[in-house]
Amino acid sequence: MLKFVLNRLLMALPTIALVSVTVFTLIRFIPGDPAALMLGDMAEPEQIAAMRSELGLDKSLPQQFLIWTANVVQGDFGRSIVNDEPVLPLVASRFLVSAEIVVVAVLLASLIAVPAGVIAAWRQNSLTDLALVGTATILLSIPTFWLGLLLLLFFGLKLGWLPVLGYVSIGSNVTGGLVYLVLPIMTLVIHEMGVLIRMARASTLEVLRLDYITHARAKGLSESAVLWRHAFKNAFGPTWTVIGLILGNLLGGIAVIETVFTIPGLGRLMVDSIFARDYPVIQGCLLFVSLSYVLVNLVVDLLYPLFDPRVVAE
Repeated sequence: MLKFVLNRLLMALPTIALVSVTVFTLIRFIPGDPAALMLGDMAEPEQIAAMRSELGLDKSLPQQFLIWTANVVQGDFGRSIVNDEPVLPLVASRFLVSAEIVVVAVLLASLIAVPAGVIAAWRQNSLTDLALVGTATILLSIPTFWLGLLLLLFFGLKLGWLPVLGYVSIGSNVTGGLVYLVLPIMTLVIHEMGVLIRMARASTLEVLRLDYITHARAKGLSESAVLWRHAFKNAFGPTWTVIGLILGNLLGGIAVIETVFTIPGLGRLMVDSIFARDYPVIQGCLLFVSLSYVLVNLVVDLLYPLFDPRVVAE
C-alpha cells in the first residue's frame, strides 16, 4: 500500500510542474502591459519602465518563471492590479464559496445517481431501466446555464420560494446562506446525475456478467445480497473515478453557474479578472484551479484501492 501511495505522489509532481509552466506561459500570451494597466493611461514611459522593473517584467522569461515559482512556494501569488489586495487570500476565499456548491452537489448527485444506475443494470431492458437511461440522456443534453435559468424562472419568479439573485455567506448566516445555494446546487445535481447514472449502470452490467456473480447466485443468495454485497463494491471503482473527474471539472468550470446565480465564487472572480485584465489574479485563479484538479484526482487514485484491492498489487 505504501509503495502505491508513493508512486501516485511521485506521478503527481511532474503534473504539478507542467501545470505551473503552462499557467505562467498562458498569462504571457495575454495582450497588454500589466505595468501600464496599473499606472493608467496618463503614465509616463519612465514610470512604466520603473514599474516593469519593480514587477520583474524587464527580466527574461526563465528568470521571471523562477522568481514567480519561488514566490508561489512561499505563498506569495502577488497583488491584484484592480484593488491592490494579496491574490492568495482573495482566491482562497472565493474558492471556498465554489467548493461549498460543488462538493455538496457532487455528493448529492452521487447518492441519488449511483443507486439508480445499479438498479437500472439489475433491471436491464425493463421499463425501469429504459426510464432511468432515458432520463439520464435527457439530463446530459440540457446545458447547465439553461437549466439554471429554468429553475430561477420556476422556483424564483413563478413560485417565489427561493431568491433569484444574491449571495449570503454561510459563515454569517447559515439558514440564509443555504437558501441562496439551493438553486445552483440543484442545477449541478440534476446535470451530473445523467453522467453518473450511465456510468454506474455500465460498470454494474460488466460486473454482473462475471463468473463470481453466477457462483454467488448458485449458492442461493438473494438478488439483493448479490447486487449490493458482491457486485456493487467492484462496480463502484470506475464510477468513483468519474466522480473525481466531475469534481475536478466543476471546481474549474463553475463560472457559468456562478454568473447565472450571481455567486461570488472562484469562477466569477476569474471572469471578472479577465475583463479587467488583472493578470496576477488570473494567474492565481488558473494555478489554484489546476492544482485543485490534480489534487482531487490524486486523492481519488489514493482511495481507489478501497474499492478495488487488486490495484495495490500492480
